[in-house]
Amino acid sequence: MLELEHGFRVVDVYARLSPDEDVGTWGRAITPDRLEREMHQAGITKAVVFPPSTPGTSYVAANNGVARRSVDRPFVAFARINGSQTAGRAPTGRLRNVVSSRKPHHTSPEDVERYAYDDRFHGFVLDPGADGYPDDDVLAVLEAVDLPLIVRGGPDAPPSAIAERLLGRAFPVVVAHFGGYPLDRDRANEMIDLLEAYDDCYLETSFVRYRDQLERALLEHPDRVLFGSGAPACHPDVAVMEILTLDVSEDKLWRAFSKNACRVIDALAPNAELGR
Repeated sequence: MLELEHGFRVVDVYARLSPDEDVGTWGRAITPDRLEREMHQAGITKAVVFPPSTPGTSYVAANNGVARRSVDRPFVAFARINGSQTAGRAPTGRLRNVVSSRKPHHTSPEDVERYAYDDRFHGFVLDPGADGYPDDDVLAVLEAVDLPLIVRGGPDAPPSAIAERLLGRAFPVVVAHFGGYPLDRDRANEMIDLLEAYDDCYLETSFVRYRDQLERALLEHPDRVLFGSGAPACHPDVAVMEILTLDVSEDKLWRAFSKNACRVIDALAPNAELGR
């Protein structure tokens, strides 16, 4: 096992899990048992899991399916949410947000409360490009429950939009892919810069293929980088080995692999005492 080779016990904060039996994700069919085996082989002791994005639909059934398939496995279920708002200061975007209303498939404040006080869920996931941003009422409840929110960054959710809509609020925000997916160095660097301004903002490493950005973030902000594998689209072994080859100290790798995630996500905290 890789755990024996690299000496770290790893916590993964970014893995998709299908809510339905034997349904493939991103072209690779994988069951919960297989995902668990692959995580174990990579030395991953726990993983945050959530359903794939399916725009225009309610996530209630999908979230419940992921929570059900996480039982008796080293998986920590996060609830995927959506919203009716768009980001940006363009007049068309502002007008759309003023006149838009929450549809039946959108996440409501009541949905957030149910997820937050259901012991099966330990945080939230948002893909703004596919599902929009929550409105002010939903954001207020997210602040009240104070659970971590993982946000997919990318061209349709650049760092400036994430900062405008989500950062600086009363809950931790973990920006997936350094905000630069796919392979955008400028956005990744912009997201790293924002760590100076927002204490409760964190970055996770899945699909970040550039050593310069990974090493810069780990060297400048070692307490703000969390490991994410991107499984099942990326094999956990590959994701772990990519981080292990970086030119950073063992202590900084230990923080990224386990310690930081345990601080941000309460459900992962028992792993903080496992050591190396």
